[in-house]
This record gives sequence, structure tokens and C-alpha cells, in this order.
Amino acid sequence: MTAIAVAHSDHAPKASGPYSQAMVVGNLVYTAGQIPLDPASMEVVTGSIKQQTTRVLANLRAVLRAAGWQVVHVLTKDWLESPAEVLGAVEAAL
Repeated sequence: MTAIAVAHSDHAPKASGPYSQAMVVGNLVYTAGQIPLDPASMEVVTGSIKQQTTRVLANLRAVLRAAGWQVVHVLTKDWLESPAEVLGAVEAAL
């Protein structure tokens, strides 16, 4: 049977619904979607797309660390965005 565990980091926003920041299933980690919430204030980071993306990535790094992983282990990512010009700003934050 595959082991299942919850991963939680105090350095990322608390889950605001009935879900976990991440689940570790065997040798895979499934993370919850992120928005640019500051984990200390639980307020959305205002500013540029680059600033917001930087916050989202910091949150994801914290959750991955809590699961014993790093960003280099990520197999796939999905970005939900509207305007095409946003992609350049997102890529700049990576």
C-alpha cells in the first residue's frame, strides 16, 4: 500500500479551505494552488506580476521543503493567467 502524508509549512499561507498545502503520496508531492498571499499577514501581495509571482514561488518552495523536496524536483506546473504579456513577467520572476 502506498504511504500518504500531509505536508505543512508555517512559511506558506495556511489552507483556507478543506484541503492541505500538499500531500505526499509515495514518491510524489501534490501541492495546492497558490495565490500571492503573504503567510505572515494572510493578505494578498500587491504590486507587479513579478512581485506577486515571486511570493507565489516562495510559498511553493516552503511547501515543497516541508515535504522534503525542492523546486528542481518539480515535474510539471500549470499557470492560470489571462493576458499574454503576463507570461514575460512570470518568466522574469522564475
